[in-house]
Amino acid sequence: IYADTKSEDVVYVMNVSYFRSKDGGKSFDRYRSQHSDHHDLWIAPEDSRRMIIADDGGAQVSFDGGENWSTYMNQPTAQFYRVTTDNHFPYRIYVAQQDNSTLRIPHRTSGRSIGERDWEPTAGGESAHLAVDPEDPEIVYGGSYDGFLTRVDHRNQLFRAINVWPDNPMGHGAEGMKYRFQWNFPIFFSPHDPDKLYTASNHLHVTTNEGQSWKTISPDLTRNDSTKLGPSGGPITKDNTSVEYYCTIFAAAESPRVKDLLWVGSDDGLVHISQDGGGSWEDVTPGWPEWMMVNCIEPDPFNDGGCYVAGTRYKLGDFKPYLYKTKDYGKTWTQINSGIPDEHFTRAIRCDQEMEGLLYAGTETGMYYSANDGRSWEALQMNLPIVPITDLAVKQNNLIAATQGRSVWLIDDLNPIREAAQGKINQEMHLFQPKDSYRMRGGAGRASKTSGENHPGGVMAYFYLDKVDKEAEEEITLQFLTAKGESIRKFGTKAEEKANKLKVEEGSNRFVWNMRYPDAEKFEGMVLWWGSTSGPLALPGEYQVELCEGDDCQTQSFTILKDPRSPSSDKDFQEQFAFMNSVKEKITEAHSAIQDIKDVRKQMKGFKARLPKDSTYQDVKDVVAQMDSVITKVEEALYQTKNRSNQDPLNFPIRLTNKLAHLNSLTGLGDYPPTEQAKELRDELGAEIDDWLKTFTQAMDEELPALNQLIREQQIDFIRRKVKDEDLIKP
Repeated sequence: IYADTKSEDVVYVMNVSYFRSKDGGKSFDRYRSQHSDHHDLWIAPEDSRRMIIADDGGAQVSFDGGENWSTYMNQPTAQFYRVTTDNHFPYRIYVAQQDNSTLRIPHRTSGRSIGERDWEPTAGGESAHLAVDPEDPEIVYGGSYDGFLTRVDHRNQLFRAINVWPDNPMGHGAEGMKYRFQWNFPIFFSPHDPDKLYTASNHLHVTTNEGQSWKTISPDLTRNDSTKLGPSGGPITKDNTSVEYYCTIFAAAESPRVKDLLWVGSDDGLVHISQDGGGSWEDVTPGWPEWMMVNCIEPDPFNDGGCYVAGTRYKLGDFKPYLYKTKDYGKTWTQINSGIPDEHFTRAIRCDQEMEGLLYAGTETGMYYSANDGRSWEALQMNLPIVPITDLAVKQNNLIAATQGRSVWLIDDLNPIREAAQGKINQEMHLFQPKDSYRMRGGAGRASKTSGENHPGGVMAYFYLDKVDKEAEEEITLQFLTAKGESIRKFGTKAEEKANKLKVEEGSNRFVWNMRYPDAEKFEGMVLWWGSTSGPLALPGEYQVELCEGDDCQTQSFTILKDPRSPSSDKDFQEQFAFMNSVKEKITEAHSAIQDIKDVRKQMKGFKARLPKDSTYQDVKDVVAQMDSVITKVEEALYQTKNRSNQDPLNFPIRLTNKLAHLNSLTGLGDYPPTEQAKELRDELGAEIDDWLKTFTQAMDEELPALNQLIREQQIDFIRRKVKDEDLIKP
């Protein structure tokens, strides 16, 4: 309930809609903003017509006292529950968003950002756990409240309800249900059997036929406390949608190491284990406070009997973090939350998949990690907003965080965290091991404030510098090399060309190599129409990166991986590389000649300007004019010299290097070898360029020496004092 800042008679009440009273609460009118389920309202103290409302869709602004509202503010505000991924390439992230659909979205795209066209709804509803068929990522399972469980075939746009028990519980208290399904009930596949799908009510259920039938493989694994199973709400109205059901299984998982080793945790504080696929169960509840909600269970990927559990008691007014681990199948437990502040209650815990003892924890107010199996924790906040972390997932060297109010965040490379956790950063300079990178298109960017930030693309090289002295004589360089140590690209702090400039700062640095070999030669003012001067992409294979500060160097190896979607063979890649490299080299040869032409013309122009206006040295002037005519013809054949803006090629026909650069663009669109017609055109254009370069070379080798000899014979001064302007020919 909110009071107007200017009038004591105006009162607002937040609900699914929101209500406004102008008579102190005697009567109310109903209003809606852009979304339902309103949580908060801010009214400007100096102007009560200026308001901000917060709801399950984000935040909106009004300047007329709530009569009209803006669209959502320009920030990601979705409220997500659980997060999982699939085995598609690139892998996709699956989440359920409060008061909206479930979503699946690629973690990276071949474009410049991750936009709305990359998102799509999937199985289940707003509160769902989601599970994706391990062998077919187009088949997705998702839940919601009322025990609702669906199977979605994205390939064929087919939907099917496969509820474990399809009795509609609406309006009933939990005591009347055969199975009590929490609105956020677990759904997960066995890591050992891709046909085995589990879900949980107050029992654990399994299907091996895609939900056509279910088998119950556990007794009631909750306290089944009758005092917690009555209708919700009252005394005026009740709210029995099954959202408020308790004594349910809230977290469950099968060990990735041991087949049929099942861990189950309830929202009323019990942990059970089965080592025979549900044939028998053992209560292994830690000695923690009563009525703990088991929010997350993570079987240890490195120890058969290991498991980690995150619990919460915030509904009881206890905001302490509760993290526990066992190494002996739950016989003994150790609390492991040292370093996490008391008010940061824990929601999720996940294990690193490559480094034993490296853990990640999501809390109500941020992220933490432990490098010593939970004995101590440190913040892993970085640029992540202070926000509830509802779930975590580790996939392909990435850490994914679902948040309650700021959407999904992702760390692209966990290698630096692993090396830091191992204590490897103990010197003034450190080059981290780059993660293997896919040879695919796409790059970092955000097309708008409503789009997601894309993977940066290329090879990410992280390095640490304890100190950076920008005045130091020693240059800091980062060089990418073949496996044999042959240089591909070198970037440095003192590089003159912008494209080769390396920017560094004290502390952590990241540089992204776009996997390309050096570009073709360019020149100032160059305008090409749909023509690429980019070097070819590096081939899939082994490479090195070298970081140097003066003579102090460190080297790491990495692999460029083939895009698994590409049908191209090694031979195809090599043919494409050789073709594009030959095109690039011919463009460079032609553009280098153009630069020489510009330089020679500038010198001749300056020399001619110093000659008298009269007929003195007329023979020299004629030779200069003849030379200029020849090299101008060469330049105009190679490049459209009339171009000044990007639209000029619409009026002035493009020339040879632009045509060749266009061929470079076309061949580089995919991973395919050049077509036969592309080879034929390259050879034709190359032959024409060679003819003009031959003309230029002849002029430089024969006519230019003759001109210089003539100048020497006539003893013309190269440097003359400028006496009067009228005696000189203007440039």
